[in-house]
Amino acid sequence: MGMMSERNLNRFAWLSIAAAIATIALKTLAWWLTGSVGLLSDALESLVNLLAAIVTLLMLTVAARPADVEHAYGYSKAEYFASGSEGTLILVAAAAIAWAAIERLLAPQPLESVGLGLAVSGAASLVNFGVARVLLRASREHRSIALEADSRHLMTDVWTSVGVIAGVGAVAMTGWERLDPLIALAVAVNIVFTGVSLMRRSFRGLLDRALPRETVASIERLLAPLRAQGIEFHALRTREAAGRSFVSMHVLVPGDWTVKRGHDLVESVEHQIHGLLPHTTVFTHLEPLGDPVSYLDAELDRRPPQTR
Repeated sequence: MGMMSERNLNRFAWLSIAAAIATIALKTLAWWLTGSVGLLSDALESLVNLLAAIVTLLMLTVAARPADVEHAYGYSKAEYFASGSEGTLILVAAAAIAWAAIERLLAPQPLESVGLGLAVSGAASLVNFGVARVLLRASREHRSIALEADSRHLMTDVWTSVGVIAGVGAVAMTGWERLDPLIALAVAVNIVFTGVSLMRRSFRGLLDRALPRETVASIERLLAPLRAQGIEFHALRTREAAGRSFVSMHVLVPGDWTVKRGHDLVESVEHQIHGLLPHTTVFTHLEPLGDPVSYLDAELDRRPPQTR
C-alpha cells in the first residue's frame, strides 16, 4: 500500500472512531435516562468499538509502511494484530456486561423514561449501521482484514442494539424487571462468538495459512493448458498476509530450452497469475524436465540428493 492508500484507510479508521464516540454518547444518555442494564451493556460494547477503532488506526498506519531490509515482505500482517486485539476487547466487554447483568438480576430495578431512551439508542444504531456498511465496502476494495473486523464488529453492535431495544420495550410493557439483565446476558453471549471468531481468523493469518481451496483450484486451472503442452509444475505453495497474497511454484521445462525461452515462460505464468489474483507476489523456480534432482523438492521440504 502506498501513501495514498494509507491515507484512504486511515480516513476510514477515523470515521470509525468518530462513530464510536457519537454512539457512546448516545447510548450512555439512553442508559442514564432509563437505568436499563441492557442499554448499559450496549454502551459498554460501543466503548470497545472506540478502543478497537484506535487500535485499527495504529495498525493500519504500521501495515502501510513500505518494505525495507529487515521486513522484505512488508508490514501487512500488522492488520492481524488489529483484528486480534478487537476480538480480545470484545471478550473483555462481554465479561463486564455479564458482571453488571448478574448484579441487576439479583437486585432488579424499575426502568424510567423508556420511550426517550430507546429513541436515543435507536439513533446510535443507525449511525453504527451506516458506518459499518461504509467500512465493509472499503475492506473489500482495499483487501483489509482490519477494516473488515471493524465493520463486522459494528454490525454485531447493531444487531445487539436491536435486541436490547426490543427487550427493554418488552420490560416496559410487561413490567418483568428481570428481563432487562437477562437481555444483557444474552448480549454478552452473542458478542463472545464475534470475539472468538475474530481472534481465530487473526491467529490463522499469523500462521501463514494457505489461500482458500477455490483460489488454489483457479490457479491449477490456469496452469492446465501449459500442462497439456508438456510443461510441468510442482511445489505450488500459497499464503496470505492481510491484503497481500503469495504464490510460489517450480516450473519444469525441457532441458534443451534456452534460458531466455524458459524465462519468457515463467514471466508469462507470473503475469497470468497477477491477472487472476491482484495484490499477489509470485515466485517461480525454473527446473529441467527429466533431471531427477528437479523432483527432490516437490514436497514441503527439499530433500538433498544422495551422495555416494
